Amino acid sequence: MAQGGYVKDVSGFEAIGGAMEPAFERQAELITSIADFFICHGEPTPRIDKAGWRLALSGDGLERPLTLSFADLAALPRHSVDAVLECAGNHRTLFESVMGEDLSRRADVTITRWHLGGVGMARWGGVRLADVLALAGVKPDAGFVMPVGLDIVREEDDEGVRVPLPRDKALDPDTIIAFTMNGQDLPPDHGFPARLIVPGWVGTYSIKWLGRIEVTRKRPWVPRNTVMYVLMGPQWPQTAFAPAQGAPVTRHPIRSSLALPLPARLAPGQHRLHGYARGNDHAITHVAWSADRGITWQDTKIVSEPARYAWTQFAFDWQAAAGEHALMTRATDAAGTTQPMAIPFNLGGYVFNAVHPHPITVA
Repeated sequence: MAQGGYVKDVSGFEAIGGAMEPAFERQAELITSIADFFICHGEPTPRIDKAGWRLALSGDGLERPLTLSFADLAALPRHSVDAVLECAGNHRTLFESVMGEDLSRRADVTITRWHLGGVGMARWGGVRLADVLALAGVKPDAGFVMPVGLDIVREEDDEGVRVPLPRDKALDPDTIIAFTMNGQDLPPDHGFPARLIVPGWVGTYSIKWLGRIEVTRKRPWVPRNTVMYVLMGPQWPQTAFAPAQGAPVTRHPIRSSLALPLPARLAPGQHRLHGYARGNDHAITHVAWSADRGITWQDTKIVSEPARYAWTQFAFDWQAAAGEHALMTRATDAAGTTQPMAIPFNLGGYVFNAVHPHPITVA
C-alpha cells in the first residue's frame, strides 16, 4: 500500500491540523459535491489497489473467519442511503467564540479547530454490513462489531484506526459498507475502495479504507472510545464510564447552520438566506429563525423533503438594515426534540449544537 497526498483539489479549503475544511457557504444544494466535501484524517491518504484489496472478518463473535475480495463484496445486494457525515468536532470553535471556553486544556489530544464546514451529505452506495457479517455467521451472544481501517494515526497506536459499534447499530439495515459516493467510485480521500457509513452517528464511526472487521462478545477498548471521542468534564465523571475517561460520543446531536461566512457581510436590502439542519435517527421537520437573539421566532420555509439521516435545507427572507446583527436558527425533529439554547462545555470540544448567534455586518 503506497502512501500519497490529498488527491482532489483543496486549494479553496482551509487546512486545520490533519483536516481540510471547505467554507460552509459553498454548500448550495441538498447533496454535497465530492469536490466540496470536507476531508478528515490524520495521515496522508492511503493509495490502495482494488484488485489486491481484501476485507478480513474475524473474532470470537463469528462462527468462522472469512476473507472477501472486492468482487465478493460487490456481488451482494446493493443498498444506498442519503446520509449526513459530520465530524464530532464540527462547530468546535463556537465553544470559544460563543461560550468563551478555552479549547486548549487537553495536552493529550490534538484539537482540530473546525468552524462550520466539517459536515456534508452524500448519497452513499454499497452493501449492508449485516449482509456481509451474515456470510461469516454472527453468534447470538456477539455484542460488538469493530471496523478497522488500513490507515494508521501515530498519536493513537499502530493497529489501524478503529472504534467499536454495538451489535444493533452494526446490523441496522442502513449501516453499509460503501464503495460509491454520489454515484461515483469512492475517491481516495473518502475511503477508496470501501468504507463504513454509520448514519446518524458522528463521523469517527464511519471508518475509511476498511481492512478488517472484528466481531466480539465483549466491548473492545481502544483510543477512540477511551480517551479521544469521549465527553470529559464535571458532568461526565470518569468513575461512571471507566475504563473510558468520559461518556462516549455516538449519535449526532440536533443542530442547524446558516450557509454564510462566519462572520458574514451583506449589503442592505432583502436577502434570501438558507441553511441546513440535521439530527440523528429522526428527520428535521421544522426550523425557526430569530433576528433578536431568541426573543421572537419565525418559521423558515422547508426547502427539501425531510428524511431520516438526511439534513433538511431551509430558507427565509430577511430585510437587512445597515448595522451589526446576529441571526439565530433552531431546529426541531419529527420526535419533537428541539435544538437546545445552551449546552455544557466538554474538554474535547465535541458536538457543539447550541443555538448560536451568526454575526452579520450590513453595510
